[in-house]
Amino acid sequence: MDFRFTEEQENIRKMVRDFVEKEVAPGAAERDEGESFAPTYELLKKMGKLGLMGLPYPKEYGGAGADQITYALVGFEINRVDASLGCAYSVHISLSGWPIFYYGTEEQRQKYSVPMFKGEKLGAFALTEPNAGSDSGASQCTAVLDGDHYVLNGTKCFCTNAGFADVYVVFAMTDKSKGVKGISAFIVEKDTPGFNFAKQERKMGIRSTVQREIVMENVRVPRENLLGKEGEGFKIAMTTLDGGRIGIAAQGAGIAMGAYEYALKYAKERHQFGKPIAQQQAIAFKLADMFTKIDAAKLLTLYAAHKKDLGLPFSAEAASAKKFATNTAMEVTTEAVQILGGHGFLRDHPVERMMRDAKITQIYEGTNEIQNVVISGIILR
Repeated sequence: MDFRFTEEQENIRKMVRDFVEKEVAPGAAERDEGESFAPTYELLKKMGKLGLMGLPYPKEYGGAGADQITYALVGFEINRVDASLGCAYSVHISLSGWPIFYYGTEEQRQKYSVPMFKGEKLGAFALTEPNAGSDSGASQCTAVLDGDHYVLNGTKCFCTNAGFADVYVVFAMTDKSKGVKGISAFIVEKDTPGFNFAKQERKMGIRSTVQREIVMENVRVPRENLLGKEGEGFKIAMTTLDGGRIGIAAQGAGIAMGAYEYALKYAKERHQFGKPIAQQQAIAFKLADMFTKIDAAKLLTLYAAHKKDLGLPFSAEAASAKKFATNTAMEVTTEAVQILGGHGFLRDHPVERMMRDAKITQIYEGTNEIQNVVISGIILR
């Protein structure tokens, strides 16, 4: 088993680290304070010019032709500096880009995947509803076939990138009598009449992302924008989330990396009782535990990515990585704040932002309780 990265993987990782240090890190705190997605959106445009918005997709479709390992490495680097940017990026790549590319027709790929992967269009994913979170089968949004169009009605919530994204993967019931087997997936364009953006959420963390409600009022979607077949929506959503969990695992590990690195530097420089606090056993052991958990989180993430690259089943591994890495993010950021003491509680230092950002990673793309449902369902078959 070879744990070395290829030259290409390492070159991309270094390029992204250079980008985030120069372009992303300096304004991260200001963007968080401003609670506006607009400056984050500008960073995504710059990432498009670097070839990152289609990173793990074939070059013939506008992508960079990289693998899932590279995608995870890029996730580590972005999220160690700014989890808001990492969230918006993961939604575009994993939740919007993947289902269109994998389940879409060639016409759909040419029309949507190519400009998305070139960074010309931004993607979003609309599954969650006010009364249908973990229980997707409780969806109330409907899609009724009317001639050459489906007519969509209902409300989606917590939609990341909403209002800025150009392309939305939307799930709705085409046959309520079939439960989850009656859900279908659609590609909806931003400016479609009746596709309205409503309440914008105010959040604890990832404050320079945007999450909004989408209210659909007789939205007419061309029949050719059905993604996959009627009734395949639940399968499309679940397989999409499987892959997306690799991105969120990378996010959790990345946030933890950033908090650990800052706390380590601080502990080496902060003197109490005549020596750096890093030399106090209580602090040294905290740092040792943080280092160990981060390494484990990174390895679990890379293992899930490796299995996906090989075309092997990876659902349990992705769920395990997501659960462990995001729990690690919460633990490590909390300890980083503790190491900084009173200073850690101040907005003068990034660890308080990282701690706030870490919490959502335990919740979205399937709560960590749902990850246990996924894992136990696989191991108990």
